[in-house]
Amino acid sequence: MAIDATYVTDAAALAQRAAEVADTLGDDVPSPCVSVCRMDADRVFCIGCLRTIPEIAGWSRADAASKRGVWHAIALRASAHADLLRTTGGTTP
Repeated sequence: MAIDATYVTDAAALAQRAAEVADTLGDDVPSPCVSVCRMDADRVFCIGCLRTIPEIAGWSRADAASKRGVWHAIALRASAHADLLRTTGGTTP
């Protein structure tokens, strides 16, 4: 399942931001939302923030540790997507 490269154009930057936020301490964890609220073709990930529908729906009720866990998952997804874009010359299968 590929994430649409048309929308996630700066996956490396998203991966870096996600890794930084995932490693923070405290209760104030920022939302990953970038106001590009559209699901990919497979309806698995938001093309703006790479969250799943359950992650988006549960964000407001999640504690700080859970929110950092979502950021960690975003870091993994964005890194994998950036790697895919590098190896395929900017296109996804």
